[in-house]
Amino acid sequence: MKKRIFSGVQPSGNLHIGNYLGAIKNWVEMQDQFESIFCVVDLHAITVPQDPQKLREKTLEIAKIYLAAGIDPQKSTIFIQSHVVQHSELAWILNTITKMPELDKMTQFKDKSQKDGREGAQVGLYDYPVLMAADILLYDTEVVPVGEDQKQHVELARNLAQRFNQRFGQTFTVPDVFIKQEGMRIMGLDNPAKKMSKSAISEYNYISLIDDAKTVEKKIKKAVTDSGSELEYSDEKPALKNLINIYACFSNQSPEEIVKKYQGKGYGDFKRDLAETINGFLADFQEKFNSYSDEQVLAILRAGAEKVEKIAKEKMKEVREKVGFVM
Repeated sequence: MKKRIFSGVQPSGNLHIGNYLGAIKNWVEMQDQFESIFCVVDLHAITVPQDPQKLREKTLEIAKIYLAAGIDPQKSTIFIQSHVVQHSELAWILNTITKMPELDKMTQFKDKSQKDGREGAQVGLYDYPVLMAADILLYDTEVVPVGEDQKQHVELARNLAQRFNQRFGQTFTVPDVFIKQEGMRIMGLDNPAKKMSKSAISEYNYISLIDDAKTVEKKIKKAVTDSGSELEYSDEKPALKNLINIYACFSNQSPEEIVKKYQGKGYGDFKRDLAETINGFLADFQEKFNSYSDEQVLAILRAGAEKVEKIAKEKMKEVREKVGFVM
């Protein structure tokens, strides 16, 4: 029997090539090996203010991106988080066994609440990791493919599963973390010290999966580079290293091969070819993305929700009985 994986993306901001290379591309490769459940996590999105109409549009956009990237509804289950109410119910029950210091140490809350400070942050943002734990545990997920920045949240899910099992008897599978090699960690085009971010203030931080060819060329042309004129792949030149990593990912060449190819050439030649390589991928991707109608995608999402709801209902029936609710 295949092991089950669960993962998801928030329908907010602009999904970019870093999201694709660091997560979604990996899911596509894993769906033959695992029983795969992929979610559009709209409940997580509203932990910060959202425009309702834009949230609806972005939710369908993320689902289309999954499909265009190669997530196959015949192999994987795709659904919208809020369509399965058991996510919220389990999150509340897990809240009752979560300790405040566990949430106090979450680095993502500290990062995301910097603008308004702790006093101005919403409770949902603080409690986000418990909902993520519910997402994972609801389906007896065995493997959670995440980036390094989400590892802390999966550790909380593991702790809560163990705590619940110890208190109420064996109920939840304790999930393992799967982290892809850091070579897939794509940094911002405007700041190689920070990850490419779909919520970045500057549009020159990222390349969106739905950017047109001219926009990609402009962003790559403006991307920061290091001092000097020779292409070099080293930690001492993080901006160049990041651009070479992106080139390597989309061209199926090694960083060493790319550096050799541009010996004696300037950054201009390298950047021109990099933009062309990215656009080659995006042209095919966007053709698939645009081939899906909203109605087609909604049908896939509803079918996915019906499928996983059966699993969720069974698990919540067991949880309710364990905690002592009248059935």
